[in-house]
Amino acid sequence: MSHSVQKVQPFEHPGEGRKRAKATPKGRQIDPQAAEDIEILLGDRPRRRDLLIEYLHLIQDRYNQISAAHLAALADSMRLAFSEVFETATFYAHFDVVKEGQPNLPPLTIRVCDSLTCSMLGAETLLNELQNSAGPGVRVVRAPCVGRCDTAPAVEVGHNFIDHASTASVWAAASNGDTHAHLPQYIDYESYVAGGGYALLGKLRSGAMSKEDLLNALDGASLRGLGGAGFPTGRKWRAVLGEPGPRLMAINGDEGEPGTFKDRYYLETDPHRFIEGMLIGAYVVEASDVYIYLRDEYPASREILAREIQKLPPGGPVLHLRRGAGAYICGEESALLESIEGKRGLPRHKPPYPFQVGLFGLPTLINNIETLWWVRDIIEKGADWWKSQGRNERQGLRSYSVSGRVKNPGMKLAPAGVTVRELIDEFCGGMAEGHTFHAYLPGGASGGILPASMDNIPLDFGTLEKYGCFIGSAAVVILSDKDQVKDAALNLMRFFEDESCGQCTPCRVGTQKAAILMEQRVWNRDLLNELSQAMRDASICGLGQAASNPLTSVIKYFPEEFAPKEAAE
Repeated sequence: MSHSVQKVQPFEHPGEGRKRAKATPKGRQIDPQAAEDIEILLGDRPRRRDLLIEYLHLIQDRYNQISAAHLAALADSMRLAFSEVFETATFYAHFDVVKEGQPNLPPLTIRVCDSLTCSMLGAETLLNELQNSAGPGVRVVRAPCVGRCDTAPAVEVGHNFIDHASTASVWAAASNGDTHAHLPQYIDYESYVAGGGYALLGKLRSGAMSKEDLLNALDGASLRGLGGAGFPTGRKWRAVLGEPGPRLMAINGDEGEPGTFKDRYYLETDPHRFIEGMLIGAYVVEASDVYIYLRDEYPASREILAREIQKLPPGGPVLHLRRGAGAYICGEESALLESIEGKRGLPRHKPPYPFQVGLFGLPTLINNIETLWWVRDIIEKGADWWKSQGRNERQGLRSYSVSGRVKNPGMKLAPAGVTVRELIDEFCGGMAEGHTFHAYLPGGASGGILPASMDNIPLDFGTLEKYGCFIGSAAVVILSDKDQVKDAALNLMRFFEDESCGQCTPCRVGTQKAAILMEQRVWNRDLLNELSQAMRDASICGLGQAASNPLTSVIKYFPEEFAPKEAAE
C-alpha cells in the first residue's frame, strides 16, 4: 500500500514575513534629568527599602514637591516597582505628589492647623484670610493638629511655626524668608553630663547595677507607658528580653493626638534625659539598633536630636533617626513599624505582637518618649519617691498637655490623679477672662468629652473608663460656655475621617458616615449609636475603635445641646 506524504510547512507567527515595527521600550521611561537629580540627592546613601520615606523627604525638601518623573527615577535607583514608591508617597500628607500633566506647586506652602483648639481660637477665619490674601508662589492649606495647641492658632510657614498666629505675623515670616525651624534653649550634652547625666547608664554598663535591680525598680514604681496605652514598662521590657535575639528597639515619637504636645516639650528642653532612658532600655533588652520615629511636625526636636546624638561617645546601639510624614495612624505601634520599614502606615493584625515579631520581623521594644524620660529619675530617686507624687489615691506624676479656654495653657507637670478643676485652678491660673467652664476632653481627641459638672474625677489610668472616656496621653482640652460641644465632636470626627488609613471598612466608611450624620441640624442618635458600636467592635486598631467616643459622649452627657424640638423629632 502506498501512502502519500504531505509536506509540512514551517510554523509562521502572525505577521511573520511582514516588515517589523520599530521596537519601543516597555514600561515607564526614566527621564535622564530626573535620574541625575536623584543620584545627586542620594549620593552614596544605601538603596534600602526601609529608607524610602527618608529619600522622599529629600525630594520634597529640595523641590517643594515630588514629581512623577522623580518618583520613577527614585524607584529605578532603589530597584523598586514604581507602584510601591507611588503608594507610599501618596499615603503621607506631607508628600506633595504632582502627577503627570499637572502644574508644579508654588514654592512655599503655608499650613494652618484646624484641629480642635486652633479651631476654637479662630483658625477658620485665619485660614480664609490667608487664602484670600495669598499671592503667586504661595499655597495655603489646612493641616491637622501640629502639636502646638498651647499656642493656638498655629501656622507653619515652610518649616517655621508661628505661634498665636495672625494674618500679619504669617505674611511677615513669609516675606522675610523665615521658613526654617527655630531652635529653643535646651540642656545640651555638656550641661547634662555636668549635672550627673549618663552616670546611671554607666553603672548599668559597668555592672555596678544589674538589669534585674533596674527592672525591679521600674516594677516597684509601677511606671506605665505614657503614650496612651499605659502598659507596665518593666513588664514590657521583660517580655522583649524573654524573646530570642537579635532584638531591636523603636521609639514612638509620633505624637499626633490632637491636644498633645508633652513629648515635644521634653525633647525641646531636656533631650538627653530621654536619650539616656532610651539607651538604658536598649541595654536591658540587648537591642543592637534603635529607631527613633519622630513626627514631621517637630522639625526643631528633630534637629536637636540630630545634633545631640552626634555628641554621644562611641559604643552602645546604632541609633537611626527616622522622620514621619504627616500620618496620625503611625502613632499606632504596628503602623509605626510599617512606616519605619519604608511602607504605608497600615496597622498590622495581632497577634503576633511587636515584642514577638516587630521591626523587620524581630522582637522589638517600643516605648514612648516621655516614658523613657522618667527612667533616670525613678531609678535615682527611688520607686517610693515616684509613688508618693500622686493625688486622690493615685500614684506618680503625669504630664498634662492643657489647652483651650484657660489663662495659662501649656505642659503641666502635676500629680497623677489631679482633677480637671484642680488642674484649671492650681496649674493654669483659672479660666480665660470672660469664659465659664463648660466641658473638657480628658484624653485628647479620642478620649471622650465630659461636662463641667463631672469635674471631680481623678485624671489617671483606670478612672475614666466607666464614663466611656480614658486618659490616654493626658491631653486635656477645656471648653467654655462660648463653645458648642456638638461642633467640637464634629471637628474631631472630621479629623479621624481624614486620618483613617483606609485599611478597614468600619473605620474608613464609619468615620465618613458619622461626620455626614453629625453635620445635620438634627442628629439621628439611634443610628449614630449603632454606627459607633460597629466601629468599636470591628475596626482593626484604636483609631476606629475610639473615634466615636466624643460622639457618644455628647449624646450621653450633653442633652442640653439638643433643643426640645430636636428631641421630639
